[in-house]
Amino acid sequence: METDNKKTARLTGILYLLVIICAGFSQGYVRGTLFVPGEPENTLANIVASEGLFRLGLTTDLIAFLLDAVIAILLYQLLKGVNKTLAIIAAVFRLLAHPAIASLNLLNHYMVIEAATSGGYLSVLGMEQQETWTMLFLQAHNYGYLLAGAFFGIHCLLLGILLNRSNLFPSIFGILMVFAAFGYLIETFGNIMIPGNEALLANIVGFSAAVGEVSLTFYLLIKGVNEPS
Repeated sequence: METDNKKTARLTGILYLLVIICAGFSQGYVRGTLFVPGEPENTLANIVASEGLFRLGLTTDLIAFLLDAVIAILLYQLLKGVNKTLAIIAAVFRLLAHPAIASLNLLNHYMVIEAATSGGYLSVLGMEQQETWTMLFLQAHNYGYLLAGAFFGIHCLLLGILLNRSNLFPSIFGILMVFAAFGYLIETFGNIMIPGNEALLANIVGFSAAVGEVSLTFYLLIKGVNEPS
């Protein structure tokens, strides 16, 4: 029979997998394919031609952020025995990162639709200004994503420390989450301090997050937690 910790861990794994799928679809596929850096005309045309897909990206992002609020609490439940104060702080940073900052940042995603489509309020401004506002809101959304990433990076760092100290998980997952944390922090502060390296920084965070978060997700799904027989 599964213990409460195993049930909580497997539920966390299921929700985490859904978050990875939803957020990866929104950021990696929708915005990643429709947004053409330095080409506002093509970007605007892509969004207009794929408005339904762009709206779906907003929806899947919102679903991911709603699920992340639950994950924050479930991880706290699993790790509060290690250090209750640290587990609370880690949960707060995750709640601030996605359910708060990133969710509010979806307003910029929505305003891209308003700027780009013929039914939007900004359509009366003319094509050139539509292109300008579309790119501006996309850029604002990108930086909102980066700001959320700083909070999420701190969460991953604290989560890594908790995982490393916990007897419920192999210590390697703590190390991998710390690795993921530095990926998020490098991307955020790298883009702010040294702009122009977006592709490189995106690859860094993509690799580190995949190694840290995806491996933890599948461990939660398959194994759950380590517990005495």
